[in-house]
Amino acid sequence: MDHYVILGTAGHIDHGKSALVKALTGTDPDRLKEEKERGITIDLGFADLNYDDGLKVGIIDVPGHERLIKNMLAGAGGIDIVLMVIAADEGIMPQSREHLDICNLLKVKKGLIALTKSDLVDADWTELVRDEVEKFVQGTFLEGANIIDVSSKTGHNMELLKEKIKSIAESVESKSESGIFRLPVDRIFTLKGFGTVVTGTALSGAVSVDDIVEVLPKGIKTKVRGLQSHGKDIGKALAGQRVAMNLQGVAKEDIDRGDVISIPDKLRTTYFIDADLDMLKNAPISKLKNRSLVHFHTGTTELTGRIIMYDRDELKPGDSAFCQFRFKEPVTVMAGDRYIIRRFSPLITIGGGEILDVSPIRRKKDDRLKDLETFEQGNLMDKLLTKIMQTGLNGITPSEISGWIKVDTPALQSAVQKLVNNNKLFLCEQRLIHAERFNEFVNRVTSSLNDFHTSHPLKPGMTKEALRALFKGLDPRIFETLLSGIKDIVVEKDIVRLQTFSISLSDDKQALKGKILKVLDQAAFQPPSKDELAKTVAIRPQEAGELLKIMASEKTLMRINDSIYIPSDKYKFMMDGLQKFFSTKSEMTVGEFRDLLGTSRKFALPFLEHLDSSKITLRVGEVRKFLKKNR
Repeated sequence: MDHYVILGTAGHIDHGKSALVKALTGTDPDRLKEEKERGITIDLGFADLNYDDGLKVGIIDVPGHERLIKNMLAGAGGIDIVLMVIAADEGIMPQSREHLDICNLLKVKKGLIALTKSDLVDADWTELVRDEVEKFVQGTFLEGANIIDVSSKTGHNMELLKEKIKSIAESVESKSESGIFRLPVDRIFTLKGFGTVVTGTALSGAVSVDDIVEVLPKGIKTKVRGLQSHGKDIGKALAGQRVAMNLQGVAKEDIDRGDVISIPDKLRTTYFIDADLDMLKNAPISKLKNRSLVHFHTGTTELTGRIIMYDRDELKPGDSAFCQFRFKEPVTVMAGDRYIIRRFSPLITIGGGEILDVSPIRRKKDDRLKDLETFEQGNLMDKLLTKIMQTGLNGITPSEISGWIKVDTPALQSAVQKLVNNNKLFLCEQRLIHAERFNEFVNRVTSSLNDFHTSHPLKPGMTKEALRALFKGLDPRIFETLLSGIKDIVVEKDIVRLQTFSISLSDDKQALKGKILKVLDQAAFQPPSKDELAKTVAIRPQEAGELLKIMASEKTLMRINDSIYIPSDKYKFMMDGLQKFFSTKSEMTVGEFRDLLGTSRKFALPFLEHLDSSKITLRVGEVRKFLKKNR
């Protein structure tokens, strides 16, 4: 099986990086006319080093000129191995230092060093430079790395360099195909007969010809017409490969370096990120002030951003801190991505770090710092719990969480499932909600109900609407589902009460209930309205309404409408009469119903309207039919 590894060159201008790549691969990475004429690499150059056993090393030749560092950064994001190039006749130079700093900040873990132009110096000089280089890389990822003197002109030690590259490349872990496909765009061009082509290093996942992809942060959805990698047409591009992608129906002008090609509707686009920041010990500034403008580089993206420090007013060389970057332009990144910052002017690399949160929320400073510590140092489950806790009762979809953090899909799914199994998270309406957030919901609902019952002892409970008003912004479906998960409450239609609550009436209220029942029993099917009833028993209409509702909940009375109630035995008499009437006839007039109850038309009509709305009878013109099946 083929193994794909990306090697990036680094080093000062004119130290022979491009010549070395040509000597290794036979490919000249200086592709622009201007580069040929001037003999320096302006933009990213690409070449392939292929081995017989299927190992493919894609080489990104990055520019060394100080003004072109941003192009170096565009190539550095997907690099597995760094080949630090230092000319034996000149030794360590300013861009040697800056490139090494950048690779350190990007957490490149593997590399080796080539001393080029060894044909121009003698052996003693080469040894002096070797000693200088060993001291130069102390305390960096290149400490202890192979240092090989080579000559692109004579071919000296080229085979040895290839062997050492192969040895390191074989130790690089293959990138996972199971993550979300991401390809930061580093070049865009058009080919006659094909249209727009973008290139980049696939950071994760896989994509196939005819797949639908999205250009972010622009949100352009398009189709993959064709794919190439390492000079060959392929049907599927994998993480770790250099990829050329032909896109359908998209103009070259629609895409910029720094855009990301991904699977639709997966990744977040943001104007704010939280991060940890490490200032270089040798940063050529006395301090970086809070709210300073900086150049921000991640993947192939370059943005101008303002840095907001959370717990200090300035940072000095060698300092570390948590901070937020705020951009005027949107950026598409994931938690776990690395970044570099450069001074706004003059352009000098001063620090970098890890993106910790791509959807930061407003929090108290202490809470925010605690969250960021977890995002920086915690394990995957700690990070997931912290992020999902932040999303409150509305939670987050599994798809959204997968687009938030740079983790392989199986590992993410396994972590989420463990948290669900351990009752730390649960799924509600296809959204992940933190168990503590649900507990807070339960406590607030039950305490609100308890307060309500204390203040309104004659009311059966709170309305759902009043309860939901306590949780502004909560999705109504999630509210209903969460409410149904509380064991200690009873939900009856639109009324919610504590399971332990029952209306407790004083002796005088119990006596009033008896009076009300006596009045309504005597009135039979000519019942007084609520207001008339209140006058009869000498209480306020509001109190009469509360007692009528209580008696209806106890099944002593039956509610006909908001103003009319009748005793339950009278209601049964009416239903038995209907049943008997319709056993011999198929339809009933208002007059027949009036005679059945021994009442007047004035009272018969509201009774019929109640029966109609309850789907016991059906009005057809001026008559009613009996809906036996719904009775």
